[in-house]
Amino acid sequence: MKVQLWDNKDFLAGLLMIGIGAIAFFMALDYPFGSALRMGPGYFPRVLAGILIVFGVYVGWRGLRAAEQVEGVWGWKALAFITVSLWVFGWLMDRVGLIPSLVVLFFVSALAGHEFKIKEVIILATVMILFAWAVFIYGLGLPYRLFWWD
Repeated sequence: MKVQLWDNKDFLAGLLMIGIGAIAFFMALDYPFGSALRMGPGYFPRVLAGILIVFGVYVGWRGLRAAEQVEGVWGWKALAFITVSLWVFGWLMDRVGLIPSLVVLFFVSALAGHEFKIKEVIILATVMILFAWAVFIYGLGLPYRLFWWD
């Protein structure tokens, strides 16, 4: 049985990686590259985008050699909830602070799954908020507000 390219899951995954890598590389062109010893702000995004493109070419080529058909249907509900949760997080971040934005992010994105257990989402949100605080506020010293009254 011959699998068409648009039903080939590895080929499609490779195209997705190549596309995301190309967009990231194009967006990073505005930043100075620097060198390996004195990295500029565009160094890491371009190198990472290049690695993603190479990996996408490999996965796509592998898909052409051993074609596996896509099974099932698109998860439109999950795609919509994840997209909305990221958009709402970005919108809320400036308005209410890091912690409330993360709480909303985790609860809205949890609605994308088949099983929504409030206890698990509360534990996940708590652990990830502590991790985000430790890395971004304490470790890196980034000037994010934790709450709207800060």
